[in-house]
Amino acid sequence: MTNADKLKNLLELEIIPDLEAAIDELFSAIDKNKNASREQKEDLEEMRQMRTECFAIVEELGRNELDEEEVDELLAELVDIKTKEE
Repeated sequence: MTNADKLKNLLELEIIPDLEAAIDELFSAIDKNKNASREQKEDLEEMRQMRTECFAIVEELGRNELDEEEVDELLAELVDIKTKEE
């Protein structure tokens, strides 16, 4: 399995689902309180942007638009972030 495949799998199977779950949880909290704080709005916008960026990376991988160095850097960065979360 290439690093590009690993990156795509990490994004599709872990990162994007985690972001979507966090967005759903935030929406539930906002709905429960019937109002969103400034911090919640900022968090929601940040998570949406991250999700959009992840989908863009997956698309770029599908079109082979990322060189090997970019793939390696992204994979290392995301694995590091994911490891710190756990």
